[in-house]
Amino acid sequence: MTIIFSVLFSSTPAWAAEMAVLPDNAIRDCAGREVRVDKPFSRIISLYGAHTENLLALGASDALVGVARGDDDLAGAEAKRKFSAHDGPERFLAARPDLVIVRPMIDRGYAPLMARLEQFGICVVSLQPADIEEMKVYWQILGRLTGTEAAAERMTARFNEGVAAAREIAADISPEKRVYFEAIHDRFKTFSPDAMPLFALACAGGVNVAEDAAPVRGTNIAAYSKERILSRAGEIDVYLAQAGVMNRIDVPGIINEPGYHIIKAVREGGVYLIDEKIVSRPTLRLLEGICTIGEILYPERFDEDENQRILNP
Repeated sequence: MTIIFSVLFSSTPAWAAEMAVLPDNAIRDCAGREVRVDKPFSRIISLYGAHTENLLALGASDALVGVARGDDDLAGAEAKRKFSAHDGPERFLAARPDLVIVRPMIDRGYAPLMARLEQFGICVVSLQPADIEEMKVYWQILGRLTGTEAAAERMTARFNEGVAAAREIAADISPEKRVYFEAIHDRFKTFSPDAMPLFALACAGGVNVAEDAAPVRGTNIAAYSKERILSRAGEIDVYLAQAGVMNRIDVPGIINEPGYHIIKAVREGGVYLIDEKIVSRPTLRLLEGICTIGEILYPERFDEDENQRILNP
């Protein structure tokens, strides 16, 4: 069956457009492309793990013909054909996709490939939410692209209920733990105030000691020099660091950082790693991230029973 889509607007990408669900079954992506979905896309290649995870959660597995290399840890993605932005257009064309979903970093970095795919009539959509409200819009967009709008609504409702449960558990905690949340260790970067990891931290009852951090080039990463970190050394009850591709660090690497011995969390054994996939990706696993942070900060509150209220509201 041929899937029909219409590109309503095409110009030099702004790279900072606001994602949106539009009238007439249309969507707008992060590059300003406006796409009308006359029928759900049925042969999709996803080049980002979060897109893949969400499409599987929405029940669109049959439409997913290709995923990014490295998505093998996702249940349902193991047998899918693997792709990379380093592949030539011929490899994509051989899979006969009608939609390739990327994120802005790939859209910008591999613009010739994206343009070539579009020349062959393949729709390219670039999506990456910056905060929680954008994440909900992003789920709606994926639902529209795949004809799973009802599942997207259920996903949003489930997330909202889990967040409400977490906030109820943490509502009267006193005193609250003060936390420095590391994003990239070797550059002394934390997260911008609206970033998903800090939303998860707040839901778990933690207080961000770097709330004055300024975002870097409009991203969810914020600069926070070693001097500024050390100026808050006595306030940092817990030092959290995302760990994964974005931040290849371990606990010894943090505690042995020159000067870090004066940080309260380092002195008292309060340094923890948390998988970036459960705090930095726009998926339902953010609820798992909230639980994990809660267990670190307040294990007496975020026990197994209470966490089930969050994960299975």
